[in-house]
Amino acid sequence: MPDLTKGLIEAFTGFVMGRVETTRPPVRTSTGQAQAIYLPTAAPGLGDSGVIIGREVYSGKGYIYDPFQLYGQQLPAPHWLVLGESGNGKSSLEKTYVLRQLRFRDRQVVVLDAQGEDGVGEWALIAARLGLTPIRLDPMAALDQGIRLNPLDPTITMSGQLSLLRTIIEVAMGHGLDERAGFALKVAHGRVAETVRDRQPVLSDIVEALRHPVPDSAELMNVQLDDVRAWGLDVALVLDRLVDGDLRGMFDGPTTVGIDLEAPLIIFDLSHIDRNSIAMPILMAVVGVWLEHTWIQPDRKKRIFLVEEAWHIINSPFVAQLFQRLLKFGRRLGLSFVAVVHHLSDVVDGAAAKEAAAILKMASTRTIYMQKSDEARSTGQVLGLPRWAVEIIPTLTPGIAVWDVNGNVQVVKHLVTEAEKDLVYTDRAMTEDAVAERTRAAQELADNSAA
Repeated sequence: MPDLTKGLIEAFTGFVMGRVETTRPPVRTSTGQAQAIYLPTAAPGLGDSGVIIGREVYSGKGYIYDPFQLYGQQLPAPHWLVLGESGNGKSSLEKTYVLRQLRFRDRQVVVLDAQGEDGVGEWALIAARLGLTPIRLDPMAALDQGIRLNPLDPTITMSGQLSLLRTIIEVAMGHGLDERAGFALKVAHGRVAETVRDRQPVLSDIVEALRHPVPDSAELMNVQLDDVRAWGLDVALVLDRLVDGDLRGMFDGPTTVGIDLEAPLIIFDLSHIDRNSIAMPILMAVVGVWLEHTWIQPDRKKRIFLVEEAWHIINSPFVAQLFQRLLKFGRRLGLSFVAVVHHLSDVVDGAAAKEAAAILKMASTRTIYMQKSDEARSTGQVLGLPRWAVEIIPTLTPGIAVWDVNGNVQVVKHLVTEAEKDLVYTDRAMTEDAVAERTRAAQELADNSAA
């Protein structure tokens, strides 16, 4: 009875006040029919030219990315930064990206492989599948006729050699060279270039010239010969470590003959180098400058330079300065630099904050996998990510990442094909067959090196 009374009152009120209430009875339908009522919306993609990465999570659209196609239109620079905690998919993304890029005939890739298990780098399986032999840089192997890269290789310009020598010394010393030490190094380098003509100059020649400067070098600056010798003493001691110390074998001889710079994929296996030692940034500097002068050519090829453990570059002001030049130079000649880093906080608050900011600014593409909340907030602040992206980063599951391509921000699920799985999933949780395959590849690599 109360309901009837309430209904009569509401009807009378509506009649007097001129309001007409309508009742919408529920409708039963299927989701397939109902989707027409709420039209889906999605951010614009990056086009359909390039390599497939996976799917955009919210719209389900395919996600295609290629820095060479986007450069000059949607991208001011073709360089790429990949961030995230271990075990969230950075490694599988790198490998599938490279494998898919290599399907294009005008692509060539260099990888600095700083990870590894079972005595070989992470890229050993891919190299074996493609019939390639990685360039293993190993101090112990180098002592037994292993791979060497010569900082004084004649293919590197004189100015490039001097810059590289300064960087090696500054990284090893942990501080910049003063003017006097820099002068002693410059004089020694010039003398070696003038006097060593019948072979490749090597680091031991520089050490000898520093220890025994000639009178002309002192007369040039109107100083005593003993002063020039004293100025170069610390420099000589640092270089001697590369010649006859714990870092000997990798840089103290002519560049190894037979390194194939025409191969579609060139892998430098650094897995035998202690990633926390001073050798790692020195090695990256040498490889970077050597590649700049021997690998990057104006031949219309599109090149990708992928560096794992790239904080060794970004966190060293001396190495970072060399790579800044490489990145600027490479944009004219079709080079995409890919830096893989675990934590951005490892570099932005370090000694190379200025250089790190410059390199990060050049990276117009940023891919961020799962990070803890504090790290995500600091990363978002440095990279200028939108608030919603920062909030979602700590919740991301393996294989899903936030992609920021010059302000186009989307959440992308990386997809790995069945044919790629045994090549890209290389951690200890692999199947027994994959472990056996890695062991076989390691043995083949050892046999090839011995041969």
